[in-house]
Amino acid sequence: MAFIENKSNVELKEGDKPSRKKILYPVGKSLHNYLKHHGREVTLPIAHKELLNFTWTIPITDKDGNYTHWEKAIYDKRDWDYLRDGLVKIYAILKTEGDLSFINHLDVERIDYCTFGNSFPFRIRIINKFNSNYDHYYVKMTDASRIYGLELEHILSPNRITFFTHGNTLVEEHIPGIPGDVFIKKMLSDPETNKTRLAKEFVKFNERCFVRLLGDMRSYNFVVDITPDIEGYQYRIRAIDFDQECYEGRKNLYLPQFFKENNALVQMTLQQLNKESIDQYQAEEKSAMAFRVAASRFRLMDLFNIMSRDTISPAEKTEQLKSELNAYSHSKAFNRCHSMGQIVKLHLKMMLKDNLKLIQEKTKRLKGK
Repeated sequence: MAFIENKSNVELKEGDKPSRKKILYPVGKSLHNYLKHHGREVTLPIAHKELLNFTWTIPITDKDGNYTHWEKAIYDKRDWDYLRDGLVKIYAILKTEGDLSFINHLDVERIDYCTFGNSFPFRIRIINKFNSNYDHYYVKMTDASRIYGLELEHILSPNRITFFTHGNTLVEEHIPGIPGDVFIKKMLSDPETNKTRLAKEFVKFNERCFVRLLGDMRSYNFVVDITPDIEGYQYRIRAIDFDQECYEGRKNLYLPQFFKENNALVQMTLQQLNKESIDQYQAEEKSAMAFRVAASRFRLMDLFNIMSRDTISPAEKTEQLKSELNAYSHSKAFNRCHSMGQIVKLHLKMMLKDNLKLIQEKTKRLKGK
């Protein structure tokens, strides 16, 4: 996808916006077995539905006094004691493979409930009683399309993600970083922000989302991770919401560059980078993704075999995306796809075919020596 051509077409039209309420799809037997085989399915002491038994909630504000979409959940004493014990054990499962020898100095400081999320998420704050250091993780309802998104992020992106499932419960680690909307508002114009490096990362993030068809990457659905370097800072943009993995029918919903919430990043990128640089960074990202595909090809093949037979989007959205990707690729190749999983598999293959061919040829030469 040519980034430069969208200079005058950043904002999506009204009909192009993501679905307000996404359908949650159950985890089928094949996906369940896949998760179990790869260590993602574990026995959890607390189920998501038990967290819904709160007595009332208190709205949470940010440090500037603005209301967020999160509310502090309040439980009666008996429920709180039960949940606190189980939630600390879940944290041990996430961080130390279930080693409970460290949990005596850990406690649950707060349980937050989000009224905005599709998966009815809870944010758990775990605190170290010795030094008051805290960490977070999330408990959500399972959704097959979200789980496919998490797995594809783990396999195809430069990031690794820890998550576990048990029945209808999904537990995810916290992804650290500055929320994209907060970064745009408070740090984008900071003199210390290296806009050229940030623009490079936004181009790569845009390419990564499109290649694996991760949608709805508006600024509040990703974070900016800043790392001090020898000179200045390096940046990485990380997705934090995977509900819209190959769910929508509009091609442009899989390109962060088209969302009005990301307009400031788009304009900055077009100011900082010329077309040749943008092309280079897109090629770099596709090359990196191709190496990840080659390194994890058997796991990825297993996932796509299951995903291709699964239903994770309405039929009309599947047909629409097939039509739009046909138009984009100037082919009719997507006509033979019957599911969103098949679309993602074919799109990934088409987008990375040149890079994968080079890797294959290099492997053959090395074997021939």
